[in-house]
Amino acid sequence: MNNTPIPIFFTVDKSYAPWLDCALRSLMQNASKDYYYHIHVLHQDLTEQDIRRIRSGVHPPFEIFFTHMKESYAGLTDRKENRLRCDYFTMTIFFRIFIADMFPQYDKGIYLDSDIVVPGDISEMFRISLGGNIIGACPDHSIMGIPELVHYIEQAVGVNSTEYINSGVLLMHLKKMRKVDFSGNFLRLLNKYHFDCIAPDQDYFNAMCRENILFLDERWDTMPPEAGERKTVEHPGIIHYNLFQKPWCYDNIPYEEYFWEYARISPFYEDILSFKQNYSEEQKASDRECLRALVAKGGALDRQDITFRRVRERGEKFI
Repeated sequence: MNNTPIPIFFTVDKSYAPWLDCALRSLMQNASKDYYYHIHVLHQDLTEQDIRRIRSGVHPPFEIFFTHMKESYAGLTDRKENRLRCDYFTMTIFFRIFIADMFPQYDKGIYLDSDIVVPGDISEMFRISLGGNIIGACPDHSIMGIPELVHYIEQAVGVNSTEYINSGVLLMHLKKMRKVDFSGNFLRLLNKYHFDCIAPDQDYFNAMCRENILFLDERWDTMPPEAGERKTVEHPGIIHYNLFQKPWCYDNIPYEEYFWEYARISPFYEDILSFKQNYSEEQKASDRECLRALVAKGGALDRQDITFRRVRERGEKFI
């Protein structure tokens, strides 16, 4: 048994408790028991009942810690630039940026969104060497078939679209993030420019970590392909139900069988079934409209005077 714990971080608000529980159950069932794991949940307003239900499934070699994030950070307000998927604001998408400073006891860690399941051994991902890179992550294939978003990434964010990473799964060099004052530089850029984004925290990670990213194998952030697109991954390590491709909302989502395997053993199972059964046609129409708005926004943002690419070309230092 390796006595050095592997730290794993989640950030959630109260609406995500059921999906977090499924993610945790899959992670714990498939992780090597040769390691200890410290699971940290940074949350907004999880109820005590939710915490008890989640904690009930956690046993050695896993230990779980809940941190209630009460503070607001300067500039992190409900502005249109900071909205996720163009439709709602949640502070939790920014919490991952401050993990390195909040947990100085760790030099390396894994960040995971909660709309995932982990059929692979998470310790394998942790053992990947980052070298001198700030983060390890997978390219975000979900945007590759959408010309407007490819245009936005290359012309507004200023990175090659094939190297634009998804920030929902991150292998983080926490020691180096502290060394370069990653969170301080993020807040400086945010408050100085308020970049308009299609994916607020993700676009900052791409712009700031550019040339300091280790690109991981797609199996560590496998996303459901759209109909007719690329083939599914045969042995996914992490499945990420990104954007609107969520099996608790829709039928026939690729990789949905992995999610339901763990949902069935969750104390939230009845809540999950009820959520799906009550996911209305109005909500589905809203999802389609939000996707349309996201694409339209991506096609127009490069015309703004303040973009990540233009600011960098003017000589602004990002990290």
